[in-house]
Amino acid sequence: MSAAVKNPFEHIVEPLDPKDPKQQFFNLSKLGDPRYDRLPFSIRVLLESAVRNCDEFLVKRSDVESILNWKQTQFQTVEVPFRPARVILQDFTGVPAVVDFAAMRDAVMKLGGDPEKINPVCPADLVIDHSIQVDFNRKSDSLQKNQDLEFDRNKERFHETIRCELCVKVKVHRAPSGVGGIEAEAVMLGQPISMVLPEVVGYKVHGAADKFITSTDIVLTVTKHLRQVGVVGKFVEFFGPGVAQLSIADRATIANMCPEYGATAAFFPVDDVSLQYLEQTGREPEKLAYITQYLKAVAIFRDYNDVCQDPEFTQVVELDLSTVVPCCSGPKRPQDRIPVSDMKKDFEACLEAKQGFKGFQVAPQHHNATAPFQFNGKEYALSHGSVVIAAITSCTNTSNPSVMLGAGLLAKKAVECGLSVSVPQGDLIAAGVLSGNRNFEGRVHPNTRANYLASPPLVIAYALAGTVRIDFENEPIGNSEGKEVFLRDIWPTREEIQAVERMFVIPSMFKEVYEKIENVNERWNSLAAPSDKLYTWDPRSTYIKSPPFFDGLVSTCLSVGQPPPQLIQGNVGPFPACPGSTPGPPCGRTRPVLTPYPDYNSYGSRRGNDAVMARGTFANIRLFNKFLNKQAPQTVHLPTGETLDVFDAADRYQQSRIPLLVLAGKEYGSGSSRDWAAKGPFLLGIKAVLAESYERIHRSNLVGMGVIPLEYLPGDTADSLGLTGRERYSVVIPEPLTPRMVVDIKLDSGKTFQVRMRFDTDVELAYFRHGGILNYMIRKMSES
Repeated sequence: MSAAVKNPFEHIVEPLDPKDPKQQFFNLSKLGDPRYDRLPFSIRVLLESAVRNCDEFLVKRSDVESILNWKQTQFQTVEVPFRPARVILQDFTGVPAVVDFAAMRDAVMKLGGDPEKINPVCPADLVIDHSIQVDFNRKSDSLQKNQDLEFDRNKERFHETIRCELCVKVKVHRAPSGVGGIEAEAVMLGQPISMVLPEVVGYKVHGAADKFITSTDIVLTVTKHLRQVGVVGKFVEFFGPGVAQLSIADRATIANMCPEYGATAAFFPVDDVSLQYLEQTGREPEKLAYITQYLKAVAIFRDYNDVCQDPEFTQVVELDLSTVVPCCSGPKRPQDRIPVSDMKKDFEACLEAKQGFKGFQVAPQHHNATAPFQFNGKEYALSHGSVVIAAITSCTNTSNPSVMLGAGLLAKKAVECGLSVSVPQGDLIAAGVLSGNRNFEGRVHPNTRANYLASPPLVIAYALAGTVRIDFENEPIGNSEGKEVFLRDIWPTREEIQAVERMFVIPSMFKEVYEKIENVNERWNSLAAPSDKLYTWDPRSTYIKSPPFFDGLVSTCLSVGQPPPQLIQGNVGPFPACPGSTPGPPCGRTRPVLTPYPDYNSYGSRRGNDAVMARGTFANIRLFNKFLNKQAPQTVHLPTGETLDVFDAADRYQQSRIPLLVLAGKEYGSGSSRDWAAKGPFLLGIKAVLAESYERIHRSNLVGMGVIPLEYLPGDTADSLGLTGRERYSVVIPEPLTPRMVVDIKLDSGKTFQVRMRFDTDVELAYFRHGGILNYMIRKMSES
């Protein structure tokens, strides 16, 4: 683009404060367009970004008009660009991103470009969290011991990570927005997100919650409700007087579950409660005044009690907070909400039900089976439903002071009543109860087949009960000096929690933490990092390895071929601890196993090493493969008929130059570990996926890796089409390519059927032609 091209909306730029002419903004109210005041607040954010970044190249005036005309264009599959103001990368997501950047620098250099072009132009934060594992507990020095062991266990990963991070100069900024996954890497390099202008579901919250209800109860209720409504690919915007009663931590907990109910975004417009939170966490009064002035000037400041501010939505659904009851979610999916009052009968129904999301298929005569054992000299018995893991995990729940204080108060009251936890362990359908946001099989622990999401106080409650087969309303949680103690006797009220919160969660606490955050850990600060333009790969590292994504990359765009994929059928798995039986040498084909099993750490901690992650793909022990008709991380190698670990079978196919295809069901890709759920299949030689439907982020990441997402036409499934998975598949991709086009699949049997190719925008088609979004960015940076 010529440097002479100016933003066509420069005429609405003005100072926020006439006394400070340098602080300027695009005053959207000066557009003089009556449609603006009826737009959902979330769409106004898209509009502001489009206006501010309009250059008639990546963002055009026509894009601004499309967003303004949202009332009509939301139904017309209109593609618009969005340039986030900031990228937030969590530890496990951020490590492979900076590794990719380092590898991209090498690739740009090989193509004759300037490697320093691969450098974030969008402000980014890399947050190192989700790290501390609990090896020591119940002692005053447990925290220090766990920290020391964690640093010893992860020192190489931390060292390599900080070297990669400094190599690409990740910046720090405090603008409000965030994206994740493979797309985030392109966003950091200046590429807008290409998205179809979405429908916006207005979620009206009203009424008042019972004094015993937690934010987790609310979020699990909302998650199940929105799953039933169907919000995949849509925005959800919360409004109504009930929102004003929710704290920022409550809202964050609800928004954090967004991937689990399938929405593209869960949006809470800024209001007075938001500003109070900023004040509580130590922001300067001048900055708060500036923020308030700006939000009100562009009409994106919300008063949830003012119905005159309610915009037009595609659809409105409602939640009366008074109907929310204490609940959990499980035993295998976050959307399967269960009122706590029904937990006992629901678990017992799951025991007998057919193997599936709500079934374990245990014969009735075995429902009361027990396994006796000794612990610390005492006799115990494990049974179905025994709680063997009760964990308040590192998640959005734990950044919510109210539920954490509630858990502490509940534990305090339990101790005062003389109660203690159970300590069962064994090999039945044991249960895990955790305060996280995902409970897919194998994610918590391989041996806990039933896993429930719950609020931190309920985690404590089930730990005390020792089983999920309890009706808290009618059965005691324990006994103290011969007296039955019920959960209601020790459950803290919202008033009790709020009193403690007002006393201790104060601005000075946040200010103290923020002031010393960069110097509090001497071992972290002592890590050395180089300043080289290119990353020096350490061949001895088992944590960081140059990925093969760009091997053989040439400067020209790819041509469209007709790959003849063959089947591996299964589901994308999460990242448990690296098992001792990991296929092949876990750190590369030519490297021996250098560490004993306890030091393998987890797949997630080694996601900077593609050799490890490829072996972790489809390695979930609960993976169900129809080839085998049982749960196992294995498949059949069709040429020989052997049953092999998925990695080993894929390796054989690649040696024979046979590309692979996955046949899948609904919501393919649901779970965590977003980028590697797509990178792993790419490394296994998978060229296409055929599914009934996709988890939204996973489909996007498949596109980003150059894997073709195919979708059955309405009414079709593998069963209805008579697919066994033993056929050979040829995907016929004609020219010209268009978004969401229907293509033919030919089988070696002579049968042909049609599917939809889920490249949803022209930009996604461009990524496909280049073999993925990262290849596209490398070529773009090399040319410039």
